[in-house]
Amino acid sequence: MLGDVRDRTATASEEVEVLLARRSEVEHGSAEYRELDTRIRNVINGWLRAMEALGVEVKGLWLVDFDNGDGYYCWKWPEESLEYFHGYDEGYSGRSRIQ
Repeated sequence: MLGDVRDRTATASEEVEVLLARRSEVEHGSAEYRELDTRIRNVINGWLRAMEALGVEVKGLWLVDFDNGDGYYCWKWPEESLEYFHGYDEGYSGRSRIQ
């Protein structure tokens, strides 16, 4: 499943970066700026729905947790693999490297 999460996140992240770069070149508040803002939100919301459909928990932008019954395997773009874990009562800041 991580491969699918990574692929979908890479695509969405790259699309958002392109849109952000274009938005930085237009006048703030203009119709084009607002349209780019909407497109950025749509890409992020699409990514969120895709992650939820895969059964992972979205904890932040490009950050997901995989419940393993004892806590969470924690993954954040652009990490290559699942390398971190944290308990149910801890968040991202409490994650530790899997031994």
